[in-house]
Amino acid sequence: MSEYYFAYGSNMNAERMLDRGLRFHRALSGNLHGLGLAFNKRAADAPHRAYANVVHATGSRVEGVLYQLCDEAEIAKMDPFEGAPRLYSRDIYEVETAEGVIAAWVYIANRAMITEGLRPERWYLEHLLAAKPYLSQGYYERLLLTPCLDDLVESVSGLQAAGGIVEEKVAGA
Repeated sequence: MSEYYFAYGSNMNAERMLDRGLRFHRALSGNLHGLGLAFNKRAADAPHRAYANVVHATGSRVEGVLYQLCDEAEIAKMDPFEGAPRLYSRDIYEVETAEGVIAAWVYIANRAMITEGLRPERWYLEHLLAAKPYLSQGYYERLLLTPCLDDLVESVSGLQAAGGIVEEKVAGA
């Protein structure tokens, strides 16, 4: 058991955590080494949309927010929001912080929910960007460059409005 929860996706936004009823004492910056951030967790309600996930990636790290929960049982409040244990599994990982290594709960997408080539929607990415005070400048800038579904729609709409030609690729062409 642990009284800590490490968020790397939309739960990095402390306001979102409070809206979900999670009680915590404090939040710190944290890193998971040997893992990389991926937007490959398929949304159950919109299979074209991605949510954040972590994947094994030697030499990589995921930055996020480490919440010190009010008590060890508090983490159970997150399970319904994460769809655990069906959509995500929850396990203990070692998180590196300025205070040393701390064991914390981390949600990892179940294999059946992983689809490569997906993108998040802009509203979702904004939750990750809300964690700017907890992230290194370089990591934050990489998040800013994450392509979103909305960006693609806006680009196509902009081309159409400007009289541009939008070609669709036909399978087998």
